[in-house]
Amino acid sequence: MHTEQRQSQRKILKTRAMLAVEGAAPVLGRTTDLSANGVSITVPQPLQAGQNVQLRFDLLVEGKLVPVQSKARTQYCILSNGEFKVGCQFLNLELGALTAISRYLK
Repeated sequence: MHTEQRQSQRKILKTRAMLAVEGAAPVLGRTTDLSANGVSITVPQPLQAGQNVQLRFDLLVEGKLVPVQSKARTQYCILSNGEFKVGCQFLNLELGALTAISRYLK
């Protein structure tokens, strides 16, 4: 039985994202959903759980595009429809990113 580990509300977010693992070329993907604690992104190649990554994606908040950049840790990576769905937990979000995310989730 799979137990739900998410503690916070999630909202669908479909936008381009960039994910960079240290020492590797950045990977382009698409976000699927967002919460206050993290984001899930589909990418063409698998990533290992527990890796630290640099994330970048744009949020549409109150009619304006707000770029969000954050360090994150990969929590899981599952094969889904020929792509890999990676769950990323934000690490030390900056205030601007935190504010944009909480506004988006309202």
